[in-house]
Amino acid sequence: MIFVLFTGIDNHHRNVTFGAGLLSSETADSYRWLLGTFLKSFGVAPKVVVTDQDPAMKVAIRDIFPDSRHRLCMWHIMKKIADKVGIKLSSDNVFKRRLCDIVWTDAIDPDVFERFWSEIMIDYSLNSNKWFSDMFQIRSDWIPAYYRHELMSGLMRTTSRSESENHFFGQLTNTKLSLVEFLCHFDTAIDSQRFTHRKNDHDTRDTTPEMSTSYELEPQADKIYTREIFWDVQGEIHSSVYECASKGSTPAGDFEKFYIEELDVDVSEPYYEVLFRKMDMEITCSCKRYEQYGLLCRHIFCVLRISRIKEFPAKYVMKRWTRDAVPRKSMCSFINRDGDNVERAESIIRDIMYSNEYIVNRVANNIDQLSSYRDQLKDVISKVDASYIVSVAKNKNERFSNIFGVEKPSSKTIKRPTGIKTKGSGSRKRLMSFRELASVQKKKKTRVCLICKMPGHNSRSCSQFKDFGVGSSKGNPSTGNVTSNAGHD
Repeated sequence: MIFVLFTGIDNHHRNVTFGAGLLSSETADSYRWLLGTFLKSFGVAPKVVVTDQDPAMKVAIRDIFPDSRHRLCMWHIMKKIADKVGIKLSSDNVFKRRLCDIVWTDAIDPDVFERFWSEIMIDYSLNSNKWFSDMFQIRSDWIPAYYRHELMSGLMRTTSRSESENHFFGQLTNTKLSLVEFLCHFDTAIDSQRFTHRKNDHDTRDTTPEMSTSYELEPQADKIYTREIFWDVQGEIHSSVYECASKGSTPAGDFEKFYIEELDVDVSEPYYEVLFRKMDMEITCSCKRYEQYGLLCRHIFCVLRISRIKEFPAKYVMKRWTRDAVPRKSMCSFINRDGDNVERAESIIRDIMYSNEYIVNRVANNIDQLSSYRDQLKDVISKVDASYIVSVAKNKNERFSNIFGVEKPSSKTIKRPTGIKTKGSGSRKRLMSFRELASVQKKKKTRVCLICKMPGHNSRSCSQFKDFGVGSSKGNPSTGNVTSNAGHD
């Protein structure tokens, strides 16, 4: 069976499994069913779908996800190069570096890519290679240069995600497992993934990173983003302070255009253009990093620092990278889900839980503070218990009425049918096997006659008893008294 994974990227920029399916065949109909089931479960189609070069999957995506952008995985394509060019050329480091420099980058335009691609094909005599010709024909589906201006296109660069996902599940599965064993291993893998996500959440909430600059936006970014995303933003802020410089600015309508140069860096662009309107905090950069990844670049941070902006621009905080990007239901089951202000109540509950966890982690090494905090909690619990009105416990019928939403009728509408009590209930004796029956019969003691010791009758009906009784009555004459006259004449 074919195992198909639906993998995405969470707010920690880590792989997350949305779902999986097992298919009996890799046909368009099978993929249509799988994608249709995924769409039915989530209710919305993904904006971007990255797959390998399976033609059946391409047809199914076009039919089920017509509004999604379908891109081909660069990793699956690039790993085939060694088989297409041979051992000698695949071992050439210069060839691999030149090819990777134009494939694994989103900093060049399509015309630049086509020029360098043509030079590589000529230098290494690959113009007649059919595979390279086919890959060039579909270049807009897998080369980042052709969709670098699309929103969040940076997430489509699957440099190592496919490889890491295959390695992750490959450690826990193999082709010799039965279906039940495979599902058990799959559950183990998902539990491990969820544990990693919770650990990343914990590290984000309960650890404090070291700041690298004195710019006010850096600690604000730590409070906004998850830890992994903050490291990225921190690097851009650090570079904006120590590696970027403004070469001047000119008015551009309502905007002011800044020319930002990267120091000690050999780049194709001599400088980057940043348009900034301070009135409504509208800002864009020619590097298009925010459009590709949803994160501000070093050139924008440089302009913000020069303009003395001390508040992080909220309009450029993309929620998918924030701490609260993944909505989590509270563990309190007593909340009325159908009532008002459910989301607000759950938000307050999460804040209380996070605050409690934070305080415990901070005072864990101080026994006195930990004991004091425990005593304060006990006082709060006592006050809550004293003010809480205990409701009368509901009986069994009332609980069932609440569960099923039906009140118990006041009068009986269904009466017990008349008839024999045991009718229809079957025999109360257990059916015995032939072996048990034979054993029981063997243990039974057979009754015999007390006179002839033969079975089948008793002493009253015994024939020998009758014969004996008749013979004794005939051979036993009755005796009388005899008077002796001896001694008399």
